[in-house]
Amino acid sequence: MTNNTNTVKRYPMPMPFGWFAVSYSDELAPSQSRAVHYFGQELVLFRTEAGKAVLMEAYCPHLGAHLGHGIHEQAGSGGGRIEGNNIVCPFHSWKFSPEGECVEVPYAKNMPPKVAGKKCLKSFPIRETNQVIWAWYHPDGVAPLWEVISHDEANSDDWSPQDRYEWIIHTHPQEMAENAADPAHFKYVHGTASFPEWETTYDGYFVRGLQVANMPTPRGEVKGSIRTGSAGPGQGFTKFEGIADTFLLGLTTPIDEHKVQVRFAFIQPKINGEVKQGGVNAAIIANIVGQLEEDKPIWENKIYRPLPILCDGDGPIAKFRKWYSQFYAEGFDPRAL
Repeated sequence: MTNNTNTVKRYPMPMPFGWFAVSYSDELAPSQSRAVHYFGQELVLFRTEAGKAVLMEAYCPHLGAHLGHGIHEQAGSGGGRIEGNNIVCPFHSWKFSPEGECVEVPYAKNMPPKVAGKKCLKSFPIRETNQVIWAWYHPDGVAPLWEVISHDEANSDDWSPQDRYEWIIHTHPQEMAENAADPAHFKYVHGTASFPEWETTYDGYFVRGLQVANMPTPRGEVKGSIRTGSAGPGQGFTKFEGIADTFLLGLTTPIDEHKVQVRFAFIQPKINGEVKQGGVNAAIIANIVGQLEEDKPIWENKIYRPLPILCDGDGPIAKFRKWYSQFYAEGFDPRAL
């Protein structure tokens, strides 16, 4: 990176709140725990013996051990071991429920009053759908304001296994999402023949878009469309219809104020029960992944302009920013420095 984020505040926006992907479901087995870092916090992600996913503050209130690091890492099960529904601290075996309550101190005759019957570790609301574990983040602890959207494509055996890609990008999630309101960059960054024209609808915490276009193929033009959507700042989804139907889960999760984890999961319909390999199906995925790779160096080296100089060829950037600003608990004004 050319900008030092320790001395230059590239983005005045705080971290947005919403539902964010913290793992794929198949990456976390029952009785497994691991350390993760999201929302500027050290956290522990674990799955109970019964299969429930839990995301919790990482540091034990006793002497500060990290529940996601310990001797059990060597066995591949993470830090604190899982006993039933609870995670056990690897340092002194204090035991915590999925709700963050200390339920046992094995060597104490009496539970310390500060933890007895109390939530002493923050636990995040969790949903699990689309083969993804979602955590609700809000800096003020506000309960979820909307639900994760479940997609048939991501939950059906009629569609292929997910083809997954992942990046760590030094940017703010709003900067990435703003691309959808910036048609001009598609020509100059991605080399498209013209500016795409989108019909975009903003509806509360959700936004949807539609682009209808004829797609050139060796056998002539094929009518196609691209349907996009977002449920808050963390759950994006796109469906490409026409040449080879492709569904994309675009998952953006803040690591801290200047860094995000981006996951792309592509799903395509099976043909006669079989996953189609190569050809146009693979080319569509490669093109989309390539576009993100082209955007990445721009995102990582730009700054936020609160009052950009726009022209008549630019997209509805101001409208997008107003919609996105609702996800800042601190009431950030998109026009403010």
